[in-house]
Amino acid sequence: MDPEPLYNLLQLPKEVALPVEEELPQGEKKRYLPPNSRKDPKFEDLQKVLVEWINAMLLPEHIVVRSLEEDMFDGLILDHLFQKLATLKLEVEEIALTAASQRRKLGVVLEAVNRSLQVEEQQAKWSVESIFNKDLLSTLHLLVALARHFQPDLALPTNVQVEVIIIESTRSGLKSEKFTEQLTECSPDKEPPKDVFDELFKLAPEKVSAVKEAIVSFVNQKLERLGLSVQNLDTQFADGVILLLLIGQLEGFFLHLKEFYLTPSSPAEMLHNVTLALELLKEEGLLSHPISPEDIVNKDAKSTLRVLYGLFSKHKLKANADRAPRGTPN
Repeated sequence: MDPEPLYNLLQLPKEVALPVEEELPQGEKKRYLPPNSRKDPKFEDLQKVLVEWINAMLLPEHIVVRSLEEDMFDGLILDHLFQKLATLKLEVEEIALTAASQRRKLGVVLEAVNRSLQVEEQQAKWSVESIFNKDLLSTLHLLVALARHFQPDLALPTNVQVEVIIIESTRSGLKSEKFTEQLTECSPDKEPPKDVFDELFKLAPEKVSAVKEAIVSFVNQKLERLGLSVQNLDTQFADGVILLLLIGQLEGFFLHLKEFYLTPSSPAEMLHNVTLALELLKEEGLLSHPISPEDIVNKDAKSTLRVLYGLFSKHKLKANADRAPRGTPN
């Protein structure tokens, strides 16, 4: 069964109405995101990827984000996310109930974030005020910066830009001007580096089946003691369960059942499992090519082969080398 994207189940932010003159004091400016910008497919896709990433990161803590505007402003979820990413503990109150305490907590978190990202407060595209006031663009700039710094292999959509309106209250009434705000960088002119599987799928697609058979045979040898077997490489690794058990067998890891979902029942749980597996492989130096956990969950054959080949090349090829004759004694 193809996993249903988690973001499709979540509530999108409500459209914001243009401010009337009395809502904007004279001389002040307000940034406004019009409905057509909110509905831009790439803009929605960026939010989707970030929401799924945050939910996968915080799944062990049973935290679920439904709206980046409504759920991130008070610093609570941002605190949990940053501490998870940076593996450090911030000295902030766990629960902040009043607006003053929420703003104070958000300030502490953002100060730590800016320090970690080496961003000066004046240069940051976010602030305590903008995040606390649920400014979606500021929140997205912040989350994109965190993702780029702590998880650079996260597949964010490229060249996401939206039309923004700046409204200024003057003596003669409201004045507005439009400009384009860039949220993610443009695609590089040169193609990303290719690996052996890019060449295999492009130049020798008829050999893909033989490669799959060799890897499946290797996998089944290692899973035999667990009473498991793989028949379809393209689909059976999508939920991350067999992949985690295989890594545990080959790398000598003991994975407590509390760390992953043995019978995942949602896309978020599948994504959690696969993300954990890729983190383990990365720690062991077994990922030679950036891989998005979403690609594995979505049953991308090339990504799945890349992951399994890292294990295959280390353990199968090493075992063959160890069995090879060392030479003839004199």
